[in-house]
Amino acid sequence: MRSLGLDVGSKTIGRALGEASGLIATAYDVWARKGHVQDAREIVRQARAEGVEAIVVGLPLELDGRVGRRARAVHRFVEALEAEMQTQGVSVGIHLWDERFSTAAAERTLLEADVSRARRKQKIDAVAAQVILQGWIDAQRNKSEVTP
Repeated sequence: MRSLGLDVGSKTIGRALGEASGLIATAYDVWARKGHVQDAREIVRQARAEGVEAIVVGLPLELDGRVGRRARAVHRFVEALEAEMQTQGVSVGIHLWDERFSTAAAERTLLEADVSRARRKQKIDAVAAQVILQGWIDAQRNKSEVTP
């Protein structure tokens, strides 16, 4: 199943794509935010172009698991995304995924790959989206392995 992972920040949205086999997520790009409506329109455009069946949005919960200011902002973005999908007649499942520590994991990955500081800054959000999406993909695969 082709999937799209999103790391929604205040200034950018990191994007990652899951391959059609549903096994591996790959960092795609970083979208400069233009407002919920325009951002949602771009995500729907990409979902259509890539044949996406699932959109996984990182939910930045507080360390104790509470929904804070950043998570509420992501919920508002998801509402705009759902409205845009309805307007365009697109039916793609949207899944929220706990993204705590995804940016830290992305930073470690880029440091281990010896990526320069300037390049890390350009790629960090896309790699964080990859971490989010890969976590969701792995959880889906583990569910199907356990379910008889």
